[in-house]
Amino acid sequence: MNVRRRIGQKGQIVIPKVVRESMGIKPGDEIVMEVRDKEVVIKPGMDPEEFVESFCSVTGRKLTKKIDLKRLLEQEVEERFALH
Repeated sequence: MNVRRRIGQKGQIVIPKVVRESMGIKPGDEIVMEVRDKEVVIKPGMDPEEFVESFCSVTGRKLTKKIDLKRLLEQEVEERFALH
C-alpha cells in the first residue's frame, strides 16, 4: 500500500484511517519511527509486556510468572514519593 501525504507547517503528517486500521494502531498508541537512509518506517510501538518478552528472547531467559508492569510501576511511584 502506498499513500501520499503532505507535511504540515509544524512538520506533522496524518496517518490515514485505512493505514492505521491495517497496522492496528489507534489514537494514544505509541509508534516507532525508524529512519533508514532517506526513508521513514513507521511501526506500532510495543506494549510493556511485548517489550519484556522481546528482551527475554534476546537474553535467552524465560519469564517464570506473569508480571503486571503497570501495578509494579504504580507501587514504585508510591514507595518513592510516599503517596499512601
